[in-house]
Amino acid sequence: MKQNLIIVFFLCLIFCCKSQEDPLQFSTEALEDVLIDKLNEKVTFQDILNKHKGKTIVIDVWASWCGDCLKSLPKVKALQAEHPNVEFVFLSLDKNTESWKKGIKKHNIKGQHYFLSSGWKGKLGSFLNLDWIPRYLVVDKNQRIKVFYSKNIQTPKIKNALL
Repeated sequence: MKQNLIIVFFLCLIFCCKSQEDPLQFSTEALEDVLIDKLNEKVTFQDILNKHKGKTIVIDVWASWCGDCLKSLPKVKALQAEHPNVEFVFLSLDKNTESWKKGIKKHNIKGQHYFLSSGWKGKLGSFLNLDWIPRYLVVDKNQRIKVFYSKNIQTPKIKNALL
């Protein structure tokens, strides 16, 4: 009897704790979220994706105050060099646009840059269930999410998604 209870417990643990599958598409709400570009123009996340339609995109959610984000920048830059045909889109969670723009310049970050004005809990941040940065995603040429959740730019799943 005790052995059966242990088996049932572990089966429940396995099935109850199984995480939901990662989404393959962005929600309508996430696509409608408004960001700010480097010229201080408002742009929706859908507009950003459309700008890069037909290309593979690596999205890096970061902030200039984030130590882990800054430590990973050399690895991001190496990945950019390895994949010159991949678009790199950086979404900043800085406290203000001035800090964001200074961070881009100071760290010489190449790519497309946007300020996530709605923050961690806005429409896009909530869809991504942001809990840590840096956070990386890969979106394919058809705007389908290939990698939804990665805290490390060097994971095999990111490298495989870029092949």
